[in-house]
Parts: sequence; C-alpha cells; structure tokens
Amino acid sequence: MASHPSQGIQTLLEAEKEAAKIVQQARQYRVQRLKDARSEATREIEEYRRVKDDEFKAFEASHAGNISNVQVAVEKETDIKLQSTSEVFEARKDQVLRKLLDRVVLIKPELHRNLKKGALGGSEEQ
Repeated sequence: MASHPSQGIQTLLEAEKEAAKIVQQARQYRVQRLKDARSEATREIEEYRRVKDDEFKAFEASHAGNISNVQVAVEKETDIKLQSTSEVFEARKDQVLRKLLDRVVLIKPELHRNLKKGALGGSEEQ
C-alpha cells in the first residue's frame, strides 16, 4: 500500500506539470495573438492612411487648376478696375481741383440761417 499512495502523488504531480504546460502554452498563444492583432492593426492603419493620402492628392490635383484659374481671373478683374479708376481720376481731376480752389478762394460772407436779423441790433428793442 505504500507504493500506491506515492503512485497517486506522482500522478498528481505529473497532472499538475501537464496543467502548468497547458497554462503556459495558453499564455504564449494569447501573447502571440495580441502581437499579431497589433501588427494587423498597424498594417490596416498604414493601408488606410495610404488610401486617404492618395485621395487627398487626387483632390488637390483636381482643384489646383481651379485655384490658379480663379487667381488669374481675379488679377485680370483687378487690373480692369484699376485702369477704370485711373481713367476716371484723370478725366475729373481738373474739375475737382477747380471746385476746391473756388470754395477756398471765392468767399461769400453770409449770415448763418439761425442768426435772426433782430439779434444784430439787440439794444434797439429797449
């Protein structure tokens, strides 16, 4: 009977070792799955980034021509308005200068409209 209990203990020890191996393998498997999931996620992120970069470059290229066309149109419109303003200035500058000089040089002294005629000789009413 003495060998029988030690055999039972030995069987239990072997079962415990086997269970420890299984637990260790499960841990390694879980760690490996986490590493694989991280690397897969990194690959998916890089692929997504590449696709979005390509879409942005295509969008930018398609709209770059529009921006330069708009810029050219705005510059052309600005030049036309500047020339028009210069022409109006040249045509009217003599007339405006003459009006300004007339206002400054030709003085017509007049009483202010709020000043009553009776207020000039205020002592006459007494």
